[in-house]
Amino acid sequence: MKKSAREKEVTANIVFMALLGTATLLFIGSIHAVFMFAPVEKTMGIVQKIFYFHVPSAYSMYIGAAACFFGSAAYLIRPTDGRDALARAGAEMAVVFGAIVLTTGPLWAAKAWGYYWTWDPRLTTSLLSVLIYVAYLVLRAFTGDGEGERRFAAALGILGAANLPIIHFSVQKWSGQHPAVITGKGGGLDPDMRTTLLLAFLAFTVFAIALLWARVRLEVAKSRLARAEEDAIDLGLDDRHDSDSEEVPPRHARTDA
Repeated sequence: MKKSAREKEVTANIVFMALLGTATLLFIGSIHAVFMFAPVEKTMGIVQKIFYFHVPSAYSMYIGAAACFFGSAAYLIRPTDGRDALARAGAEMAVVFGAIVLTTGPLWAAKAWGYYWTWDPRLTTSLLSVLIYVAYLVLRAFTGDGEGERRFAAALGILGAANLPIIHFSVQKWSGQHPAVITGKGGGLDPDMRTTLLLAFLAFTVFAIALLWARVRLEVAKSRLARAEEDAIDLGLDDRHDSDSEEVPPRHARTDA
């Protein structure tokens, strides 16, 4: 038995609220673990705790970029409002979490390296990715919402995802100063630090899914509303055209009783 539109809406709201509530609890637990459970790093001190927000934010940026890629590729194969909404929501997530990465990173680098920014391979490629998704959003915001604009933006979304493997492997391929802590090349992690990081990963992941869910639903609703408005305008013009085409007798014409 198929669900009605109202039942689907209620189910979607319940899922979103469940995701949002879970993310809230996980963030509370993560913050507690960061400052009360994870030990203070001996070299950098408390500044190192930026790590628990910086790395999961980068991971969430990857989630948004992946959503944009899959939505864009699927849209080019068969255009639908849902696929376009997934691509657009993914690009927005990539920009938001990318901005967090590019903010927390320099704050951490100022203590670790002595300066806020260096043209390290991973930093440079990360900045390039964020700029690509900014260009995607600017394109969607100022060039209309036609089929051609959507397809061009979809191609840009696929291009942005092509840079993600370069970001991930840039440290191994081109060296640089950026540490590879999780892989063990940066000296490894204390078990308590690793547990805290995994909890932070889980919190950011659930939060990213909740944001993606909400934005996709909103974009689909906006697309349907815009289409309904266009149909209403076309219907109104057709009705006006039909009424104008009817023969109207002259005002001075008289009829005999």
